[in-house]
Amino acid sequence: MTRYIIRRLLQAIPLLFIISVVLFVMMQNMGDPLATMGGRTVTRSSERARLTRQLGLDKPIYVQYLYWLVGNDWTKIDLDGDGVPESAGRRQGILRGDFGTSLVNRGVPVVKVIGDRLVNTLLLMLTAELVIIVGALLIGIYSALHQYSVLDNAITAVTFFLYSLPVFFFALIVMYIFAVNFKRWGLPYLPTVGMFDPQVGKTPSQVAWHMVLPVATLSFGFFAAYSRYIRSAMLEALNQDYVRTAKAKGLPRPQIVYIHALKNAALPIVTVVALDLPFLLGGAVVTERIFAWPGTGRLFLDHVSRGDTPVVMGLLMMIAVAVILFQIIADVLYAWLDPRIRYK
Repeated sequence: MTRYIIRRLLQAIPLLFIISVVLFVMMQNMGDPLATMGGRTVTRSSERARLTRQLGLDKPIYVQYLYWLVGNDWTKIDLDGDGVPESAGRRQGILRGDFGTSLVNRGVPVVKVIGDRLVNTLLLMLTAELVIIVGALLIGIYSALHQYSVLDNAITAVTFFLYSLPVFFFALIVMYIFAVNFKRWGLPYLPTVGMFDPQVGKTPSQVAWHMVLPVATLSFGFFAAYSRYIRSAMLEALNQDYVRTAKAKGLPRPQIVYIHALKNAALPIVTVVALDLPFLLGGAVVTERIFAWPGTGRLFLDHVSRGDTPVVMGLLMMIAVAVILFQIIADVLYAWLDPRIRYK
C-alpha cells in the first residue's frame, strides 16, 4: 500500500504541472489586472508602464509562468508610486512555498488572503457535508429497506424535485419564506446575509443562526443525489448471496443491514464523497454570493473578475491538489472496506 501511495503521489507531479500551465494561460487571457488594481483605475500611461514592468507583465507568457513557478526578484512592487514597495523583499514562486502577493489587495500575501476566507468556507461546507451524509444515509437506508412503499415513493418524488431545482432559485425561496414572511408574520426569522450581526458580535450562536439558510441551500441538491446513490447501492447489497446467507444463519437484522450490507454498499458512496469533498475548499460561489458569506467561493468570484492571477491560481491549485489527495484517500478506503481489493 505504501508503494502504491508513493507511486500515485509521483504520478501527480506531471499532472499538476499540466493543470497549472492550462490555468495560467487561461488567466492571462481573462482580463487586464492593471485596470482594477487596488480598487482604482490605472489611467496614466507612465504609471501603467511602471506597474507593467514591475509586475513582469511585459514579459512573454512562458517567462511569466516561470516567475510564478520558481520565483524572481521583480516582486518588489510599488503600487502607489510613492517609492516604497508594498511587497519589498518578497520572492514569489510556488516551488518555494510562496504563492506571491495579491494584485488587488495591495501586496497582501496570497496565503493570507486565502487563509482568512478558508476558515469561513470550511465551517460552512463541512457543516453542510455532515448534514448531507447523515441525512442521506438515514433516508437512503430507510428507502432501501421499504422499497416501493408509500413513503419510499414520496421520498423519491421529493428528492427528484429538489435535485431539479437551481441553487439560486432554492436560495430565494427559503429567503422569502423564512426571512421575509416570518418577519412579516411576527415569527423568529432567519438572517440572510453575513456571518453575524455586527451589533451583537461574532459569537457561536450568531454564526450558527446565520448558517441555517446557507447550509440548507448547499445541502438540498446533494442530499437528494446522495440518498438515491445510497438507496440503489443498499438494494444491490441486500440482494447479494452473503446477505441471504447471513439471514439464513439467523443473524440480527441490524447486524445484517449496518455491518454486512452497508459496508459493501459504501464503496460507490466513498467515490461520490471523495469527488465532492475537495471542492469544499473552493466554497460555493452562488451560495456565498447570495448570502454574502465571506468565504473562498465569494473570494474567487471577486478576484477572477478583477484579473488577480496570484489569488485565483492559488485557489485553483489548492483545489487541484485536494482532488488528487482525496482520490488517494478514497483508494485506501476501498481496500479497508473491501478486503478483495489489494494495491501493489
